[in-house]
Amino acid sequence: MKIKVGVLFGGMSVEHEVSVISALQACSALDRDKYDVIPIYITKKTEMYVGDAVGKIESYRNIPELLKNSHRVILVGDAGKTQLCYYPPKKFGNNVYDYIDIAMPIVHGTNVEDGALQGYLQTVGVPYTFCDVGASAVGMDKYMMKCVFRDSRIPVLDCVTVHSSRYVAQGGEVKKEIEEKIGYPVIIKPINLGSSVGIQIAHNADELDEALNYAFGYADRVLAEHAITNLTEINCSVVGDISDAQASECEQPLSGGDILSFDDKYISDAKGGKQSGMASLKRKIPADISPEQRELVRSLAVKAFKALNCNGIARIDFMLDNDNGNIYLTEINTIPGSLAFYLWEPLGVKYPQLLDRIISLALKREREKKALTFSFDSNILENFTGSKLGGAKGGKLKNP
Repeated sequence: MKIKVGVLFGGMSVEHEVSVISALQACSALDRDKYDVIPIYITKKTEMYVGDAVGKIESYRNIPELLKNSHRVILVGDAGKTQLCYYPPKKFGNNVYDYIDIAMPIVHGTNVEDGALQGYLQTVGVPYTFCDVGASAVGMDKYMMKCVFRDSRIPVLDCVTVHSSRYVAQGGEVKKEIEEKIGYPVIIKPINLGSSVGIQIAHNADELDEALNYAFGYADRVLAEHAITNLTEINCSVVGDISDAQASECEQPLSGGDILSFDDKYISDAKGGKQSGMASLKRKIPADISPEQRELVRSLAVKAFKALNCNGIARIDFMLDNDNGNIYLTEINTIPGSLAFYLWEPLGVKYPQLLDRIISLALKREREKKALTFSFDSNILENFTGSKLGGAKGGKLKNP
């Protein structure tokens, strides 16, 4: 019997469109002899839609028309199944569109990749692929991520974090702190975004002010760290879980400027066409680094993956400082663009095989979770007689 896979994508994120591309790539690659695939589109208003048009990339040229010809649904757990129920419900007839055995949330960015959607799926009770709530949340927060990796003795750059409220009240002090602790050039990033959105490099005070204001347009917290100018960017993917994980081949992304921009990643020279996503990025595979550097990057990638308790697939990004030879972990992407399938092909792993492994890892985690205890029987409510809900101290218990 085939496994019904609900592929969720979109959502209220600045990386919404990238998610659509990544998800429909995966839908095309999933082995239809093993899986029934149900694409589930999440609008920027967080509404879920299903239907024939949802799985076709050309439908997204006119989203109002797409929604008009699709069905809005909600996820409902019922008797061990996760149903896709019409919303609002019909007055007559069957209200169940279909059901899914497992969810594959191929989403990018805040409100979806950061643990929010994972928490919803966990509450509904449907098994899901990729990282759990905790790893997703920490992986999206660039500061928390650095703390975990630094504690695991993985090299990361020092940073300064700033909240927008402090910047409004103490802008001069904030800029002075960044200049003293980081210096120029400095790169300013929203603390919880990916795809190079909201990022700028500052070489002086005026540019620093501009970069901070730009980043605060995308997040209420930003991160400042030293901008390495003579660098080589290196990315490596990891597949597995905390007990067994393997690293992919390394790639060297090629940018059109000081930083790898959104256009570099998704728009410029998209050789694979409009559905190519991260696979269209200009890159060298394998990366132009020494064998020793390759093995260091791959070992650090696996170490970072396990330190965060990741599951499924991730892409870990590094910087090589060509002036001193130091390698720093930049960030982890817990649901990477295009699921980084292009990093596995050089090792002989085809995209359908990669998706098989991701699904099997999610089902393994679900089996392990079912072996744990999350509740126990108690008569505390049966014996509670307090007329005022004053908590443990305010309530009164009958004598047994």
